[in-house]
Formats: sequence, structure tokens, C-alpha cells
Amino acid sequence: MGAEAARAFMSIGEVLAQLQGEFPDVTISKIRFLEGEGLIEPERSPSGYRKFTPGDVERLRFILTAQRDRYLPLRVIKTQLDESARPRGVDSEPVTVRLSREELLAAAEIDDETLAELEDYGLITPSARFYDEAALEIARSVGALAAFGLHARHLRAVKAAAEREAGLVEQAVAPLLRRRAPGAIDHAGESAREISGLLLRIHAALLEGAVRGSLGR
Repeated sequence: MGAEAARAFMSIGEVLAQLQGEFPDVTISKIRFLEGEGLIEPERSPSGYRKFTPGDVERLRFILTAQRDRYLPLRVIKTQLDESARPRGVDSEPVTVRLSREELLAAAEIDDETLAELEDYGLITPSARFYDEAALEIARSVGALAAFGLHARHLRAVKAAAEREAGLVEQAVAPLLRRRAPGAIDHAGESAREISGLLLRIHAALLEGAVRGSLGR
């Protein structure tokens, strides 16, 4: 068995067959488009046919999932892929989402008036004219809530509750931040994330219980 056979190359049709169960909307044209945008780079046979590896399929799966579940623009996805391919150094920084105003509007599927309202009520605040992943999640969720008649002005209580919970997290990790021992800041960050996750679980359970009560269940 040759080296090429051992690598289990696949045709574009075989790749499509692997992905369509999870991503029904994916097409051969979509895969070719992603290649043209530089997000995947399948090898070519001497006659010019694309030769995909299992790694290419996983890369495609990551791209399609990021588009479907996180609504990320291709530019951001490519940055994340490029960053993950670099050798990890001691001082490597995590990849962050940075969207322009136009990119956020397109990714969240909202109009400029809705975004302006989100900013007016303090639900979204750009940093140096860019928006992060949290802003994208908020914008997308508020856009979906509009179908139920809920808008940014109705979410002031949600924002106030989040700020109070953030105060609890800050109070809990303050002793860790006062330490001067090596790694104290990292420890505080890990603790803050864990506490935040627990508070979110409590919040979700309380909200679900309150809604059931209001429905008489």
C-alpha cells in the first residue's frame, strides 16, 4: 500500500456525503467557495482533482459549525483557524472575536436601529469601534426576542441582574486578587469563571421555576 493510499484521500463528493448529515445545507459549491476564500487547502492530484484528508473534513466541520452555531464571519473563523495552527508558546494569547459594526449587523441579522437601541441601553458597548463575541451573542438573542415583542428596553432588569451577579463574583475573587503569589491572577480568573457558571445554572433554574409557576404548572 502506497503512502497516498495510507492517507485515505477523499473526493469532494465523499466529503460532502460525510458532512451533509450534520449540515444539510452544505453543497459542493459551498466547499469550493471556502477553498477560494483560503479556509481550506486540499491537495491536488496530477490531473487537478481535489484530494481531501480527514483533517480537511474536520476543518470543514469546524468552519460550518462556527457559521451555524456562532454566526461568525469567515474572516473571524479564518483567524481562529490560523491561530490554532501556530505552535503554542508560553505567552500565546487567546483568539478574540473583533467585528466591525457592519459585520455585527450582518452576523446577528439585526438592523442599525436595533443595534443603536442596544447601545443606548448599555447592553452592548463597542471597544475601539469593534464588537466582541459577547456583543454578537447579545445582538443575536435580542434579534430573536423581537419576534416575541421583547426589545432592548425590556431587558434593563436582565442587565441589572447581571451586574449584581458580577458584583458577587468580584467579591468572591477579591481575596485572590490581593495575593502577590505567582499565578494569583490566573487562579482568580479560573475561580471567576467557575463561580459565573454556577450562578448561571442557579439563574436558569430559578427562571425556569418562576415561569412554570406563572403558567400554573
